[in-house]
Amino acid sequence: MMLTHAEPVSGSLSATPNDVRPYAWAVFALTAGLLLSDYMSRQVLNAVFPLLKTAWHLSDTQLGSLSSVVALMVGILTFPLSVLADRWGRVRSIALMAAMWSLATLGCAISTNFGEMLAARAFVGIGEAAYGSVGVALVLSIFPARLRATLTAAFMAGGAFGSVLGMALGGVVAVHLGWRWSFGAMAIVGIVLVVLYRLVVTEKRLTPLQPARAFAQPGSADIRASLSTLLRELFSSKSVVCAYVGSGLHLLVPAALWAWMPSFLNRYYGMAPGKAAVGAAGFVLVTGLGMVVCGVLTDRVSRGAPEKKWLTAIVYCLLSFTLLATAFRFAPGPLQLMLIGAGMFVSAGACGPAGAMVANLTPPSIHASAFATLTLANNFLGLAPAAVLAGIIADRIGLLGALQLVPLAPLAAMVAFVIGRRNYSRDLCRFEAQRDSAQH
Repeated sequence: MMLTHAEPVSGSLSATPNDVRPYAWAVFALTAGLLLSDYMSRQVLNAVFPLLKTAWHLSDTQLGSLSSVVALMVGILTFPLSVLADRWGRVRSIALMAAMWSLATLGCAISTNFGEMLAARAFVGIGEAAYGSVGVALVLSIFPARLRATLTAAFMAGGAFGSVLGMALGGVVAVHLGWRWSFGAMAIVGIVLVVLYRLVVTEKRLTPLQPARAFAQPGSADIRASLSTLLRELFSSKSVVCAYVGSGLHLLVPAALWAWMPSFLNRYYGMAPGKAAVGAAGFVLVTGLGMVVCGVLTDRVSRGAPEKKWLTAIVYCLLSFTLLATAFRFAPGPLQLMLIGAGMFVSAGACGPAGAMVANLTPPSIHASAFATLTLANNFLGLAPAAVLAGIIADRIGLLGALQLVPLAPLAAMVAFVIGRRNYSRDLCRFEAQRDSAQH
């Protein structure tokens, strides 16, 4: 089996000049805007959990499955679709994916039972499957390497901000127009952004922003690698594998809390569904802000000492566990909410360091595939099982009991990051030596 990648193996993003053109920021804004739409369509469901539970008499396990099926489809399809995007063109692929998840979200609005909703949600996941990996690969290809952790964190934080908008706007719309219009509103936003993106972003206009192409030899854009070679590059070192695993495990916490926080506030604080959705959106916003702050902090702390990125990831996981495990042991009240907010601020903080490590340890020519692998790990280890696993446990011991167990996940992620840190310097030296050898 032969695979074609869009970029040459030779060259490095580190060759990108330090100045950043305004068009690059416009591309970043539009690509991140579509990620907002992605998560608005994904997370609007959580805002209407209480309404769906009442309307269709669903169990927590069924509610959780409606959320988890999206991440499951993303996990299954992200790698093959990302590889196809490298071959077909990232801009066209992004537009097609966004159109698909927007239309599938419209399908959720007209669903009449659990089965139809589950199928529509699955198609939302199919549309979103490769977007995160392809989008971040496109963004990193037009910016300097020194901004990798910041841009990765900022881009992925778009998921949190999209979740905020999806939950808050979805909750408000549901109260005034009904839950079906919540999905309809998200679909309209997605379709408008697709049209705008397709008008502004083109492969031709992106080419001058990707200096790595300038180092390509004739025909090198058509370099082909066997699947076995691609897999060796994706899993070339113990530290890059640890980055995949640690990133996935630590995301189980924010995924579970994003899914169940509206229901938690509804059940334990007596908030009406609309108010609970808006309140939960505030916690999701805190998570997104934390991702950006943690990414910027990681780049600053690790300037001149890349191995410190691992240390920041370890610290974020430890803080997340400590704060959230403590919070859910307290009785409902201001102190509990404050501790939950603090825990959620750092709960996804390792996204930036993990993404930077993956970019540093894989060739630029396969960055879409590398981030697809990272996305696969994020979904299979964290995002996909989070909501349904918490729902299964909640059906047995209550939602509070389930949320008391969720903070254990960052401890497992921390172990992976510790192992990665121990091997990083050696693995990075070997990778750079291999890259230099290939260029000469």
